[in-house]
Amino acid sequence: MEKFNRAPYYKRVLNLAFPVILSQAGQIMVQLVDNAMVGHLGAEPLAGVSFANSVFFMLFVLGTGMSLGLTPLVGEMYSVSNYRKSAAYLQNSILFYGCMGIGIFLLAMIVRPFMWRMGQSPEVVAQAVPYFTYVAISVIPFMVFASFKQFLEGIGNTKVAMAIIITSNVVNIIFNWLLIYGHFGFPEMGAAGAGLSTLISRILTPILIIWYFYKRDSFYRYFTLFKKENFSWQTIRSLVRVGSPIALQMFMEGSAFALTGIMMGWVGTVEMAGNQVASVISNLAFMIILGIGSAVTICVSHAYGQRNWLEIRRYAGTAYRLGLIWNVITALVFISLRYYIPFLFTSDERVVDMAAHFLVFVAIFQISDGLQANSVAIMRGIQNVKPIMVISFISYILISLPLGYFLTFNTMVGASGLWIGLIVGLSVAAVLYNASYRRRMKQYVANQAA
Repeated sequence: MEKFNRAPYYKRVLNLAFPVILSQAGQIMVQLVDNAMVGHLGAEPLAGVSFANSVFFMLFVLGTGMSLGLTPLVGEMYSVSNYRKSAAYLQNSILFYGCMGIGIFLLAMIVRPFMWRMGQSPEVVAQAVPYFTYVAISVIPFMVFASFKQFLEGIGNTKVAMAIIITSNVVNIIFNWLLIYGHFGFPEMGAAGAGLSTLISRILTPILIIWYFYKRDSFYRYFTLFKKENFSWQTIRSLVRVGSPIALQMFMEGSAFALTGIMMGWVGTVEMAGNQVASVISNLAFMIILGIGSAVTICVSHAYGQRNWLEIRRYAGTAYRLGLIWNVITALVFISLRYYIPFLFTSDERVVDMAAHFLVFVAIFQISDGLQANSVAIMRGIQNVKPIMVISFISYILISLPLGYFLTFNTMVGASGLWIGLIVGLSVAAVLYNASYRRRMKQYVANQAA
């Protein structure tokens, strides 16, 4: 058998992934810049932002995960030139995701009073609550933007969202400098200023992307296909059918990391601040895997629309190889530079030492984290999303969190136990996701042969 040429697969995945990586970087940079600029105010403001992000992240991933369900649905329709159905998905997603953003905000306001009862010091909570409030409001414009962003990814366009997110991130940095420290006559708001800056930057994103759709004929044509009769419960149910398992998977995985951050606060403020620095660094590296995964979801969804199982396998193999290369590189960087990187976020030597210690564990889970993320991305592309819900529940809720809690508070391992729990959970998830993907592909091929 003639060996196929892998180069075109690498080229397409990387061409699609690069803008997504920059988009992911832009979103992660919001958190990174908030932490870096607030971190110079001291350990308590940094811990407050960390605590607020840990609580809100568990809500935020529900919306983010639900929006990811739009991409494979649009990708499948786009691959067979069904533009009318693609437009119907966009139309319904704007309404559905916008309403979901309002719901997440209201849920966050219900959760907010309970932040004082989550075992954190009063000083940390006082820093966290104002930041939390602004970021909670920002989820509403973010969800409207997400409907357009995921639609564009479905049709294979990843550059527009990249440009808008980078623009909004620059706006966030500028307002951070003005509002955190009170420059040019602006109020000195501290950690709360970082939250308000995030809100301002996220309000900008749907404005810019809607304006772009109106200005470009190739995108405006989808608006011309909007019809009153396009609104249907059947279309929204499709969004829920694909999006809800993804949202729950992200919620459970995100909860494992977020609750780890909260429990780290039970150990101590320095441990929590160090954990936040290590987590932000890990997220920054993980954006490459998310970019590869998003690109592969697009490629796989197009191949799935044409029922081309061989192409799906080839794109899956491309994702796994690219992910492995990156994960090995990041693991080596984290270990070798662990005492230097944290200084980018804080000058507190106690926090730096703690973050350096945690970065060793971050390095250890790189490969399993990359494998599980790419497997989930492939499963999204073939709309095989139900198993990821069950696997994530087993890996993160039944294994990761209980194990981490037990090791931290019932053994001599201490705060490191929470990271050990994450490593074990991610490893279990990586094995089970990959097995589920391979099993489903065998079923598809067998059904086609029959």
